[in-house]
Amino acid sequence: MVTIAIIGRPNVGKSTLFNRLVGKRLALVDDRPGVTRDRRSGEASLIDLEFEIVDTAGLEEAGAATLEGRMRAQTEAAIETADLSLFLVDAKTGVTTQDASFAELLRRKNKPVVLVANKAEARGSDAGFYDAFALGLGEPVAISAEHGEGMGDLRDALVESLGLAAFRDEHEAIEPDEVAVTSVDLPPDDEADEEAELDLYDATKPLRIAIVGRPNAGKSTLINRFLGEDRLLTGPEAGITRDSISVEWEWRGRRVKMFDTAGLRRKARVQEKLEKLSVADALRAIKFAEVVVIVLDVTIPFERQDLQIADLIVREGRAPVIAFNKWDLVEDRQAMLADLREQTERLLPQARGIRAVPISGESGEGLDRLMQAVAETHEIWNKRISTAKLNRWLERVVSHHPPPAVAGRRVNIKYMTQVKSRPPTFMISTSRPEAINASYTRYLVNGLRETFGLLGVPIRLGLRKPDNPFAKRRSRAPSS
Repeated sequence: MVTIAIIGRPNVGKSTLFNRLVGKRLALVDDRPGVTRDRRSGEASLIDLEFEIVDTAGLEEAGAATLEGRMRAQTEAAIETADLSLFLVDAKTGVTTQDASFAELLRRKNKPVVLVANKAEARGSDAGFYDAFALGLGEPVAISAEHGEGMGDLRDALVESLGLAAFRDEHEAIEPDEVAVTSVDLPPDDEADEEAELDLYDATKPLRIAIVGRPNAGKSTLINRFLGEDRLLTGPEAGITRDSISVEWEWRGRRVKMFDTAGLRRKARVQEKLEKLSVADALRAIKFAEVVVIVLDVTIPFERQDLQIADLIVREGRAPVIAFNKWDLVEDRQAMLADLREQTERLLPQARGIRAVPISGESGEGLDRLMQAVAETHEIWNKRISTAKLNRWLERVVSHHPPPAVAGRRVNIKYMTQVKSRPPTFMISTSRPEAINASYTRYLVNGLRETFGLLGVPIRLGLRKPDNPFAKRRSRAPSS
């Protein structure tokens, strides 16, 4: 598939055009310059053309060691890997010396370029459009990324530059949408599923993983180490990552789609509009992922915000794994490991048995163990248990510790079934759902976790009253 990079100085509308071409609001857009920092790619379509589009950070003149300089290096890497660059200039403000400098950079790269004059709908934009001819990159294409104007002309310019045949390559097979499979709601005396343990786990399917944590915990450095290249922008500054960026790679022959997210600070500290957008983007990545790796700085683990992030992941029903990062800075590792295990069990009871792996994103230590923990947690998250096994277990635990009577009346628990996985979700049929308190529900959940090995994943348990088969008959009975 053809790869096209959108480049230009800050605030010329690169992310707006990216969102227009992918048909979704994937990239964060704001009036201030410099919102985009990392490369973001997506599958784009323009009339009859399909291609991969890459959004990049705004090109700026800066030293290599500065944040802006590192952003520029990421953009230059995108130019090198792309088949063609869309060079955006702002027709509203006109061509600047920065634009002229970057046009010279593109000429030195000696790769196909389409010059695009964005914001052409604005009053007085004609002068800026004609100024763009002076850049020496051919005739500019006048568009409005915000309003969708000029997209046909842009399509023609792409075909003229690369040829129509370039866009007719074979496409990658599209993964079919995952279909949730629910078990049949059977009473415990039906033994039909005794031999048919519902083991539907497919270890060849791609893993969707989100990396989350507080700012400066080392999330982007960790992903770069997995990829073996400086794909994501990193540095000593906190809060570098703003968009949730997805990258794909393979681990032991299995495809992995991993999302880097913006650092999550306490809600009271999130004031600026841009940070609120970044946090909302991170929350969407958590919902889209299957396993969420919570990266903790091992030198200051289990801050209040870390616990809130873990609780959010469990409430969303995602499968959590903890990565204690910066393990290379720890001296007494045995003592630290024992302390971390004790704190994990004590502070995260809602995810009892959660897998926690010490790692170093800087050196690469422990990364294979982390991925092994992710794969094991993902399998548990997908686990299904037959109704017959569940009800034999239920009979034992209820006889050992029956639910407390309320107002002198016993609570009759009839049967149990698993209604779905991802996460494991169970339903109990009982005569009085409202009479079973939270402590007894916790007793049942903990029993499920220990007996069936559902360690480290959220478990959902619902209670319902069975339907009365005679209720409808009475309602249909003729009145005398």
